[in-house]
Amino acid sequence: MPDHERKHITGRRDFLRWTTRLVGGLAAAPIVGACRRMGWLPEQGYPTETPLPASTLVLSATPVLTLTPAAAPSAQAGLAQIAFVRTRDREEGVRRALAMLDLAPIAGQTVLLKPNFNSDDPPPASTHPETLHALIEALQGSAAGPITVADRSGMGDTRLVMANLGIYDLAGKLGCEVLAFDELADPADWQLVRSEGDHWQNGFPVPRRLLEAGAIVTTCCLKPHRFGGHFTLSLKNSVGMVGKTMGGGGYNYMSELHNSPYQRLMIAEANAVYDPALVVLDGVEAFIDNGPEQGTRAWGEVVMAGTDRVALDAAGLALLRHLGYNGVAAQGPLFAQEQLARAVELGLGVERPEQIAFLTDDTESAAYAAQLHELMLASG
Repeated sequence: MPDHERKHITGRRDFLRWTTRLVGGLAAAPIVGACRRMGWLPEQGYPTETPLPASTLVLSATPVLTLTPAAAPSAQAGLAQIAFVRTRDREEGVRRALAMLDLAPIAGQTVLLKPNFNSDDPPPASTHPETLHALIEALQGSAAGPITVADRSGMGDTRLVMANLGIYDLAGKLGCEVLAFDELADPADWQLVRSEGDHWQNGFPVPRRLLEAGAIVTTCCLKPHRFGGHFTLSLKNSVGMVGKTMGGGGYNYMSELHNSPYQRLMIAEANAVYDPALVVLDGVEAFIDNGPEQGTRAWGEVVMAGTDRVALDAAGLALLRHLGYNGVAAQGPLFAQEQLARAVELGLGVERPEQIAFLTDDTESAAYAAQLHELMLASG
């Protein structure tokens, strides 16, 4: 789409880059980037294991990847650009949104594609197959290397969840690999990560496949999170790349997360381990209450895409409010929400709505984007 045909809502963007140092003799990973009072509710679908005391987890024998802020972090002026398409057609929305973005950095890269398969409940509880199909085809059309669709379900067996959603059949037709993270039973397949000042008691494990991927692409849904996250958009989607355990068993990191008074801060911290090459938010339909696997449905009529998780989540939360969401995160400044505020502290994205630019390719989308941006500016 020619630049002059796009409608822009402009601002400025400042963000901090993260650097890494490795402990235990690990090789540098190529892509290492930059709940409060609502307790864990096992009767509503989450695992019932009791986390082991922190003292039982021996870290001295485990190499740890430690993330620290750069000694002299650089601020880069610019915008967080979000491609915005108003539509009820997911495949059309994904194609049009990605046509407005530069996918050249993904060309030739091995791609780890993280959808939202927390459960096998129908969209918007989970990623719609049409969204995934269009996204894979767009990546392949941009000369991406081999693509692996990978996830860990929080409310079911991942392999069964993905089989029930038809993902193995879809990936087979498109020539992609499928990986269930919870089938990585060897602790050597995992990397323990610590972020300076984080709220994870003993760090958190991520698959080495995540660290070895040339490009990480994620796609999320539009919905609240009644188990303490408040909303589950792109930042929360990254929790599906954190291991429940460090391989075959032992300490339960998800029990820690869902029992912690710092759940929303920990969600943001889990994102510090990688920089996304692309994030697609499917807001064609939304839940406006409950979530993540059920709720009252509403038409959001939008597909958004970009690389700034904070900007996308701020826009997604604003859209949820616009659609009638009135849960815990329905009030107050957008960027004061704990997921977003902590992500900003970690340098993962923009700091305020003025730093977000919506890109559109038709007048209907431009009007909808302008309306949403006004809501974001009004709420902060």
